[in-house]
Amino acid sequence: MRIGIIGTGAMAEGLGGQWARAGHDVLVGGRDERRTAELAARIGARAGDPGQAALRDVVLLAVPYAAAVPVVSALADALAGRTLIDCTNPVGPGFRLETGGGPSAAERIAAAAPGVRVVKAFNLCHESVWRLTPPVFDDRPLAVPLCGDDPAALESVRRLVRDLGCEPVNGGGLDRAALLEATAAFLIGLWVGEGADAQAIAPPLRHAGV
Repeated sequence: MRIGIIGTGAMAEGLGGQWARAGHDVLVGGRDERRTAELAARIGARAGDPGQAALRDVVLLAVPYAAAVPVVSALADALAGRTLIDCTNPVGPGFRLETGGGPSAAERIAAAAPGVRVVKAFNLCHESVWRLTPPVFDDRPLAVPLCGDDPAALESVRRLVRDLGCEPVNGGGLDRAALLEATAAFLIGLWVGEGADAQAIAPPLRHAGV
């Protein structure tokens, strides 16, 4: 798969490195030419700019949430018809959602580039988790929820989830991305604010009353 990554931070390195090792053709697109080249060399990818990354089959948006909408808006023409993975977390001080009660980050990103096929994914875990090969805990592969509306885009992202050694989970349409982002804010608050094991708040499926 031809994967473009917009951004040169830790999420770009963690996910991009795994996909490159899985045999995908990965291009890292960043504004800083030196930093982009160094990251690409570390993970076995090619270096380019954000515009080049936006022209790939699947694009990972790996920038801070504050930059996400402006970046996508500037690349709207190139992104039209592409699958865009949004892994951003609009979480501010006090572990509060920066989107408030309005549209989710994923919906705002989709609105900034009409025609783009947004899938919300990979936002529940710290970047260090994506460096694990594979992310398996107590013999159980990590589950990755996906929210999106386009069946073909979702199938592409499911494949990329499995290439990490994880299991994709259907989280519903993009209108449910707000719930996924709120879950991230809540879990980060437990992990960072309370030092709690957030996995312990939910029973195993056989005890969930379903």
